[in-house]
Amino acid sequence: MARFVKTGKKSVKAISTSSLPDIVFMILFFFMAVTTMRETDIMVTVRIPDATEGKILEKKSLASFIYIGEPLEALQTLYGTEPKIQLNDTFKEIADIQDFIAQEREQLNEADKTKMLVVLKIDRDTRMGVVTDVKQALRRASALKIMYANTNVDQITLHY
Repeated sequence: MARFVKTGKKSVKAISTSSLPDIVFMILFFFMAVTTMRETDIMVTVRIPDATEGKILEKKSLASFIYIGEPLEALQTLYGTEPKIQLNDTFKEIADIQDFIAQEREQLNEADKTKMLVVLKIDRDTRMGVVTDVKQALRRASALKIMYANTNVDQITLHY
């Protein structure tokens, strides 16, 4: 019968880590390329008034923002100086708010749709008539959780 004889010790070769920095930098560049810092570009002047009380917004992913104010100086030649309503990255009219709320609800999970919040960032010099019209449109869209933004970005004043 034949015998198998071990003629030396076998050693495990070391794993080459020379390509590890390349992989780390590729992942870093990927995340830098796909990450967005700000979702919307604010095109209106919003000087938020000071508030005495507020509540910290816990889940910003549930919040949809509506900006109301005068267009920026660069945009005043196109849109004038009257207060405008900004939804996402475009100026819209009051009639478009219901479609905006429906679109924002569709982006949420089924469990979070009832928890959706609408944050109003309104310039302090904006007439209350525009704000009332926006609130009426939000009622028609069944967006009843309305908040006003304070000077602190993380704090908002709840208004139901």
